[in-house]
Amino acid sequence: MKKTKIIYWIVTGLFSFMMLGSAIPDIFSQKVAIDGFTKMGMPVYLLPFLGIAKALGVVAILIPGYPRIKEWAYAGLIFDLAGATWSIAASGAPVANWLFMVIPFLLAAGSYTLYHKRLNQMAAAPGKRILFNDENSSIEDVAVA
Repeated sequence: MKKTKIIYWIVTGLFSFMMLGSAIPDIFSQKVAIDGFTKMGMPVYLLPFLGIAKALGVVAILIPGYPRIKEWAYAGLIFDLAGATWSIAASGAPVANWLFMVIPFLLAAGSYTLYHKRLNQMAAAPGKRILFNDENSSIEDVAVA
């Protein structure tokens, strides 16, 4: 379980670093982000919204607990990556300009897979269970008789 936890945090840290690194220029509408959006024919007013959404997704996957919110955050970050890849490719950019997107996709898949592996390991531990309900999702101790 400790090995899985270490690998999870390394992969998730790299994924978060990449996503936050792309969110910050968007939030502040920096020249590099504006130029990229302009080349793709996208409206620049979307930049701060997308940047804030990415940053919130990164925060959600880094904060312990809240499994339901993490699921939505992973989904949102994957949608962002898929949309970015599609937009770059559809704008006529050469394959070399969008092929690097494989890296964040692989990191996202690895982080998500390891997150579920850790969740299952924690739930399988003696005296633990996972609660999913509308108000809160958590792993709690259970009295063992």
